[in-house]
Amino acid sequence: MKFFGRKDPQAGGQLDLSKLPRHIAIIMDGNGRWAKKRGLPRTAGHAAGAETFRRVATYCKNIGIEYLTVYAFSTENWSRPADEVKAIMDILEKYLQEAIETMERDRVKMKFFGDVTFLSAKLQKLIAETEKISARFDGVQVNMCVNYGGRDEILRAARAYAIEYKASGTALTEESFSRYMFSSGLPDPDLIIRPSGEMRLSNFLLWQSAYAELYFTETLWPDFDERTLDRAIISFQKRDRRFGGVKGQVK
Repeated sequence: MKFFGRKDPQAGGQLDLSKLPRHIAIIMDGNGRWAKKRGLPRTAGHAAGAETFRRVATYCKNIGIEYLTVYAFSTENWSRPADEVKAIMDILEKYLQEAIETMERDRVKMKFFGDVTFLSAKLQKLIAETEKISARFDGVQVNMCVNYGGRDEILRAARAYAIEYKASGTALTEESFSRYMFSSGLPDPDLIIRPSGEMRLSNFLLWQSAYAELYFTETLWPDFDERTLDRAIISFQKRDRRFGGVKGQVK
């Protein structure tokens, strides 16, 4: 077996690169509280969180994670103060402008989950450009959930199915319904991580998370680092995933 890094007493083990989850999803939570603890505006927390995202995404690529999905902006986040929403959108715009220059070289593909028609025309153009570039190569895929909500995604899928059913009478199965999701064609997340101490999914990947392993940590997102991710993956590697069966069965 191929191991990585030093043994971490807090994790109770060592990262095994031969047993990595294919797909990790992260709720990037705690930016505002991180800023408040330091007497900074919430926008400073989002800027720090963006740098954490860069570092974690790079680390996932380097160790061999195939898919990383992050919750960047939910359908409910529009209710936040206007200056905070603007700051988040400005950070996203800056990130995409930089990504367009490097993603093909770094072999990082990008896909967006959510209704991006609510975003500015400039952001929509940048998103379209990243997805166009992504189609040209293979590599780790980063999925960014922007203006995304799990319930909204399921409703959209149900409406899309209803239209198809009316036209062709297509039978509905779990597999066919999954094709209407933003995540169509991708494996469901194996591991969902939520920093900040909150212990809920908050409308994130509700359909796809049916058999995901959940990991919660008190660490605020801007303080989340490679070792924190190692601990989450080591915890995942110790679990017995039965997918509704009995111990010893393999799905």
